[in-house]
Amino acid sequence: MKTAKVKNFEIGGPKFTLIGGPCVAESREICFEIASFLKELCASRGVSYIFKASFDKANRSSGGSFRGNGMEYGLKILSEIKSELNLPVLTDIHESVQAEAVAKVVDVLQIPAFLCRQTDLLVAAARTGLPVNVKKGQFMAPEDMKGAVGKLEGAGCENIMLTERGSSFGYHNLVVDMRSLQTMRSFGYPVIFDATHSVQLPGGLGNASGGQREFIAALSRAAAAVGINGIFMEVHPQPEKALSDGPNSLDFANAEKVLDQVLAIYELTRKMQ
Repeated sequence: MKTAKVKNFEIGGPKFTLIGGPCVAESREICFEIASFLKELCASRGVSYIFKASFDKANRSSGGSFRGNGMEYGLKILSEIKSELNLPVLTDIHESVQAEAVAKVVDVLQIPAFLCRQTDLLVAAARTGLPVNVKKGQFMAPEDMKGAVGKLEGAGCENIMLTERGSSFGYHNLVVDMRSLQTMRSFGYPVIFDATHSVQLPGGLGNASGGQREFIAALSRAAAAVGINGIFMEVHPQPEKALSDGPNSLDFANAEKVLDQVLAIYELTRKMQ
């Protein structure tokens, strides 16, 4: 299997990877608090860490929901975390015109699940030369993600990651088909499990999405047993006060608990894959 090279480490190698942070870059203070905690947590466990925060949540349920403080503000925070904490940073892009500017700041570009079929967006991300993480659409069969891989490869990208984040199951609900992890691994690239978005209830609160964080640990353990190269978690010091995705975010204590459980299973299963 190929690895995805991010700064001075490789996703898909022997070391496990955590991609984590708040859903959206609410403030510099919140982002630095989360990044500092997760950096120390991962360092103590021998885990590679990438800080994640969105500068814009373009797909909020309500037009009145908090989307972020703008690209300039969000990229400034990401740049400061990258330089002051010496961390690789990741954010998502929603339009192809954003790719070049965002790529000047971040180390990994992410394609949101709803946009994983958008050819121009994938090509623009690939042409920046950065690693690209593509989230599998809630409406996509895992084998169909081979098309997204082909678009990236065709545009010259070789550092690719694929992320499972659940599939639509009726209204306001997602389920995780663990077979998708194996299917996407068969494409030859690292696979990440999005532990927190997989328990999201899209639009479940009417004007916002709900979530069932009580299932995060169980699904994460299952994904680790099937075989993953990393885990994606949205983390917040006070999820009930988060401005986006609070119901499916983890506080610090539970983020540590989930990571430890996943690592224990990862070490047991790594040599079997």
